[in-house]
Amino acid sequence: MSLKPAVSVILTGSGSTRCSGRVEVYHNNSWGTVCDDGWDLNDAEVVCRQLNCGSALEAPRSAHFGAGTGQIWLDHVTCSGNESSLTECQHSGFGSNTCERGQDAAVICSDVIRLAGSGSTRCSGRVEIFHNNIWGTVSDYNWNFNDAEVVCRQLKCGTALENPQFGHFGEATGQIWLSAVTCSGNESSLTECRHSGWGNNYYGHYYDVGVICSGMIRLAGSTRCSGRVEVHHNNSWGTVCDDGWDLNDAEVVCRELNCGSALKVPTSAHFRAGTGKIWLDHVTCSGNESSLTECQHSGFGSNTCERGQDAAVICSDLIRLAGSGSTRCSGRVEIFHNNIWGTISDYNWNLNDAEVVCRQLKCGSALENPQFFHFGWGNNYYGHYYDVGVICSGDKL
Repeated sequence: MSLKPAVSVILTGSGSTRCSGRVEVYHNNSWGTVCDDGWDLNDAEVVCRQLNCGSALEAPRSAHFGAGTGQIWLDHVTCSGNESSLTECQHSGFGSNTCERGQDAAVICSDVIRLAGSGSTRCSGRVEIFHNNIWGTVSDYNWNFNDAEVVCRQLKCGTALENPQFGHFGEATGQIWLSAVTCSGNESSLTECRHSGWGNNYYGHYYDVGVICSGMIRLAGSTRCSGRVEVHHNNSWGTVCDDGWDLNDAEVVCRELNCGSALKVPTSAHFRAGTGKIWLDHVTCSGNESSLTECQHSGFGSNTCERGQDAAVICSDLIRLAGSGSTRCSGRVEIFHNNIWGTISDYNWNLNDAEVVCRQLKCGSALENPQFFHFGWGNNYYGHYYDVGVICSGDKL
């Protein structure tokens, strides 16, 4: 019976760290490099997971960490991103390549931080820290929006939209590493923030914290909820062409950024022209997608645009309609303040108040001003029995 050769992966090279560097594979009793033909974030994600280095932030090519020596073991690596080992991915065969020295693939991983738990994505989930060779969680004592902002920046996931607590993404098991985290919001890593010390925690996993980041989309040139639409793809930010850009497309952007509803869809670089790549063109959304990249488009980087045709959105920002049975123009009224969404109590709430909400959301006139949590409670305690809602004529048009 033949024994399967030992295969391992390390990161090395000039300027490398435990979780960033040139990718090298051990095969046939020697270390060799990986060619960067087709090398992308899915491939890097597998390497980062295999090395317990969190998520992939970048997939540098062209010997970013210096050229390796010896055999070029892998070429044309194609991973789905879910494999447990790089050698499980499709490739052209060990030692079979069309590469030259200087085309070495590399990775930059998030290192000591990752997002996990039920319902998690690359940019939302339970915050976990790698310390002393063990992954552990963060307790919610003092956890706020500034702390979440640092996590999102560290993971190259845009800006923080929410800072959920109380095991929102499920309770972990094992170690709780950090508690009483206090960030200014400008730190480059969560471990640079003040905290109570590693492992100094007296609470259970019920208090595990999470983050929801804006991910691969942002608004530039104006405010948090209005501006030029920019998309992150292939390690760089680029713009969206305004060919066919409409309210359905803008609605998806506003929802993805937790910015309420779309009010306007400015075109022709209303918030100034962007720079870099034009990533998307001919975007066509139904309006129900959870992410702009789920909508139909002509393909990343495929466009017939010129600079100055940048798409933009103006979202309702501080107000949204939510709750059971809600639509774009009917639901529980919620206001964004101090980085938190909250409700309105029904004391004195009348049709005039509802009229203002409907106008602000460009939903026509107020038809009803329901009270007593008509669209469900905003939270699970008694005061929310009095949450108000609106039903606007926009739903009847």
